[in-house]
Amino acid sequence: MKGIILAGGAGSRLYPLTQVASKQLQPVYDKPMVYYPLSTLIESGVREFCLISTPQDLPRFQQLFGNGVRWGLNIEYREQARPEGIAQSFLIAESFIGSDSVALILGDNIFYGGETFARAFADLKKGATIFGYHVHDPERYGVVEFDASGRAISIEEKPKTPRSNYAVPGLYLYDNEVVAITKAMKPSARGELEITDVNREYLRRGSLQVSVLGRGFAWLDAGTSSSLHEASAYVQTIEKRQGIKIGCPEEAAFRRGFLSLVQIEELIGTIPNCEYRDYLNSVTSEARRTNKP
Repeated sequence: MKGIILAGGAGSRLYPLTQVASKQLQPVYDKPMVYYPLSTLIESGVREFCLISTPQDLPRFQQLFGNGVRWGLNIEYREQARPEGIAQSFLIAESFIGSDSVALILGDNIFYGGETFARAFADLKKGATIFGYHVHDPERYGVVEFDASGRAISIEEKPKTPRSNYAVPGLYLYDNEVVAITKAMKPSARGELEITDVNREYLRRGSLQVSVLGRGFAWLDAGTSSSLHEASAYVQTIEKRQGIKIGCPEEAAFRRGFLSLVQIEELIGTIPNCEYRDYLNSVTSEARRTNKP
């Protein structure tokens, strides 16, 4: 499965921070925001990426990630000249997707906890998988409705009267049909190709799975100044309490087997002396103690 990170948009909700750097390059505690969705996909086994952003911001992401080889990845880049909907990503990245299935993650979504994603990635053979997360303000999101047996029966985008409290977070898994489905879609009233319409089409075909994320799972949308601060505070609390890092692509690539122990040690040698390097040194020291190859 290939992975798309959508890191576009005007970032107007984070003004004036976005006058300095794009939303997805803002710090969430000790790392750029985009590290978190990248790490989520790496942890789920994705090794080939396409990052989509605005023409003015794309060079900054290229400077940050390069071609991804130092993490055992392959990263390509595409421009989104105008924000015309999340589903536009599949048209922009059509040549990258090729004949493969694809995961799309939004660059301002942060996930933590559990094995739900890794299982969903491994299980997807046909159709689509999205996720449901219980929130107190579902009217802000796409909302999925379930019947008495737990089967998804409807999806609405930002409904005034939500039919459930289950929002659809910004991670979506699709088979290769998603490109043809998107091509056949018409823009919504606001002139965008809506991801909810893609999901509705899979639902109409009877090939949409909705996996509910349990209470031990955290989903943070860092798209506003207040939510950016809350996300930073959450990450700091977890990292200090547990002594681990959330959203660390070097560690994720190492634990997934994309980097050997020797390769990650060489990579650490290129990082300046800082707390981030100290943490990665602790990861490799533990690996050597436990004889991880």
